[in-house]
Amino acid sequence: MTTAKTSAATRLPTEAELDILHALWDHGPSTVREVQQYLATGRPTVYTTVLKQLQVMTEKGLVRRNERLRSHVYAARFPREETQRRMAADLLDRAFRGSAPALLLGVLSARSATPSDLAEIRKMIDDYENKRRR
Repeated sequence: MTTAKTSAATRLPTEAELDILHALWDHGPSTVREVQQYLATGRPTVYTTVLKQLQVMTEKGLVRRNERLRSHVYAARFPREETQRRMAADLLDRAFRGSAPALLLGVLSARSATPSDLAEIRKMIDDYENKRRR
């Protein structure tokens, strides 16, 4: 039986799966060979490892496989923004016990934010508040 915690919509990608998802988001639907080539620019990757990872990701519901062509074509099941939102919500709940201010302070403390970063964050918060008021 599938629970809400283990449903495809709530499963979060591992670091290796995120690398593959970024390749699919950046380049669109791709074959295993194409994904392997995209990943190889950062570090050596083995075709069979990428194939196995994509098979696991298909089972987890993170990617879709189109089997109509001779070479299977894989695509991310969810848009980048949706996956990032789910991962942020998970981090917020698990590490910061639901405290958005603590999460933001943690992020700002972990990496130096430039004045332009802070201005962009302020603008995003203002835009978010304006959207919620409508």
